[in-house]
Amino acid sequence: MLAPGFTGNTVDRADRVRHEPALLDAALADPRARLLVLDGLDPQLDDAGRLIWSTLDAAEGQRLFLGFAQDGAPLFAHTLAPGAPVPAGRSPALFAMLDRFEASDAALYAGARSLVDWHGRHGFCANCGTATAIFRAGWARICPNCGAEHFPRVDPVVIMVAEHQGRALLGRQPPWPQGRYSALAGFLEVGESIEEAVAREIHEEAGVRVRNVRYVASQPWPFPSSLMIACIAEAEEDALTIDTNELEDARWFTREEVALALARDPAAPFGAAPPYAIAHTLLTAWVGR
Repeated sequence: MLAPGFTGNTVDRADRVRHEPALLDAALADPRARLLVLDGLDPQLDDAGRLIWSTLDAAEGQRLFLGFAQDGAPLFAHTLAPGAPVPAGRSPALFAMLDRFEASDAALYAGARSLVDWHGRHGFCANCGTATAIFRAGWARICPNCGAEHFPRVDPVVIMVAEHQGRALLGRQPPWPQGRYSALAGFLEVGESIEEAVAREIHEEAGVRVRNVRYVASQPWPFPSSLMIACIAEAEEDALTIDTNELEDARWFTREEVALALARDPAAPFGAAPPYAIAHTLLTAWVGR
């Protein structure tokens, strides 16, 4: 079974605690309670690549309940320190850690990072502009003026391979490492199904019309809070008309060429996305049919 990066969280999210203040108070008072150590939004890892935890009094900010570990210990993250800016993008330090994560820790961190980031960016009511307060154990904010409730958002993104006569369509963007090609991707728009978004994005970016869209897997992508929805579609033709506002280049690659790239073979004609990215999972599924 496919296991995309940032999936496999083993923590009990314990929704019941979010609705019962007494249960949250008990979790906060539990001597086993642990606080995720973050540097801004970046995690801290030990020599084994595991997340580092501390006691609840070890950092500024408000506590955000993540759930219960398998041993029953309550787990928390914390909001950014008051007045601290929300870090933009992904730091070089985080990039260096992503290949070291233990899988379940990566999944737990993904949720925590997105939650902390959301609180840092959504301190005011979108309805009336009043400063909001954290409630539901950190999984919502409420406006004291108009009563509006705000919840962490998830932005759906389709990421897809178009296939034609045993070849996969991949593209590259200028900021990527030299030689890297990957699956095309784009945000879903309002009033659009997953299948329609896949067809629209491939046609907009590469000028190719597709049919028979098939779902493969999904992945939370915490930069800042997307849900990547991986699909494969059948292309009706292979002529390309590249939108250079979106892509630097796009090409068709055979299964053999993609397999070489996934294996990081020096003979590969391009560099594939790293294993923690769902593009790697998607291409692995496509190669394996």
